[in-house]
Amino acid sequence: MRLAHPVTRVCSLLFLLTLPPVDTRAEHKGKVQILLLGDSTTEGSMPRLMKPDGPHLEAVLEQLLAAEDDLPPCNVINSSLSGEYIRRLLDSGRYNRDAAELPGLDYIFIRYGLNDRARVKHFTREFPRHFHQLIDRLRDDHPEALLIPMTVIPFANKEVSSEINALVRQVAEKEKLPIFDIYPRYAEELKKGDNMFNYRRYPLAKVPVKYHTLVDPFVHGTSVLVMANELDPVLGHLPGWYSDRHPNLAGYNIIADETAKHLTGLLRKGTTNSSNPAN
Repeated sequence: MRLAHPVTRVCSLLFLLTLPPVDTRAEHKGKVQILLLGDSTTEGSMPRLMKPDGPHLEAVLEQLLAAEDDLPPCNVINSSLSGEYIRRLLDSGRYNRDAAELPGLDYIFIRYGLNDRARVKHFTREFPRHFHQLIDRLRDDHPEALLIPMTVIPFANKEVSSEINALVRQVAEKEKLPIFDIYPRYAEELKKGDNMFNYRRYPLAKVPVKYHTLVDPFVHGTSVLVMANELDPVLGHLPGWYSDRHPNLAGYNIIADETAKHLTGLLRKGTTNSSNPAN
């Protein structure tokens, strides 16, 4: 085996010594463990149905983190469910099944609020209480993990989003947790086009029969599912064609990209639960 020149070895050592600190557990299979908890805007069930091979949110996030040469290997677990809200996560047993015993978690991103607002009575009072309960459970089960509450994306109108996000900030402040505000980046991207980042989901029964041959490749069950704008020129005039606001793959890539930037900052600073000044 040919040995590196002494000058090369010294330069390599100096490079390693100047790398930013990365103080994470990374104890499970040698990778930093990242958990995503949330609803359909985190799960991405329809894009998974339309394009099973993805890559989907967790895979894109892993790839973006891997593209940064100074970061450790990362494993991203997407444990989210369409229609879920915090009370359902806890009461259904899904939390115990899918999240409580995950090993070696370093970072947990928590994004709820949209379904909570629709399902929970006395939302402004009960949603924060439920959020605190979830944080208590996560702290008990994953004491070494840094918990990161997230704001919601612009799924609902601005007023509703502001109401939810104000409560998330309130919880984060009381819990002395760092909040990750995904809303501004997503809202800024939407200026490129209101419907660029949501898929189309439309009842087949509402599509005129003369277009059924056209939409046949996009039919899943009783719905026409289209990832982006390819059918807009023909069917965009139909009432409600753009009404589904769930992210398409491009929308989830916004979330992945902004999350990767946020995580990269934390990893380079060596920020974990134990090193977080708020703790």
